Amino acid sequence: MQEDAMWGIRVTEGIVALLFGIAAVFWPGLTIVTLLYLFAAFILVSGIINLITGIFHMGDGAGSWFLKVLLAFIQVGIGIYLLRHPHVGFATFILLIGFALIFRGVFEIVAAFMDEIGAGARTMLILVGALALLAGIIMLFQPVAGGVAFVWILGLYALIIGPMTIASALSEHHASRRAPARR
Repeated sequence: MQEDAMWGIRVTEGIVALLFGIAAVFWPGLTIVTLLYLFAAFILVSGIINLITGIFHMGDGAGSWFLKVLLAFIQVGIGIYLLRHPHVGFATFILLIGFALIFRGVFEIVAAFMDEIGAGARTMLILVGALALLAGIIMLFQPVAGGVAFVWILGLYALIIGPMTIASALSEHHASRRAPARR
């Protein structure tokens, strides 16, 4: 039952990333406040999902549960900060997004090596982490890239990790369904 709920939650996270990516890429004239609200919602949902995932994996021996919970608190904290301060400066907004993506990237890559997961799921987790890390670094080192370029980078990142997250969740789900049959 727990595995069934977890893969569904991860698929939801992928769908939310896709929706955010579509909004960012196909609505490039977003105002900073609209983008801020969209990103805050995206990062809050991701944070809540990471918190649920971390809590569910506490007792099953997965070493990365602590990283998921820590990442969740960082994401929820950034999301709440952005919702409470919708008129934050553009530079501050970019810094928050950049650091959030870097934290996620590092945590996902470390988690890929800490948990006992299949090779396909591990590869997807490493790719998602590497993309988050790369997007975060680009955000931090190109803060004056301009509004539309910034939105495109963020939107493309979300459009790429959304399907990857869904694929990873489905891969883990199918692996867990096959595992009892092998016993």
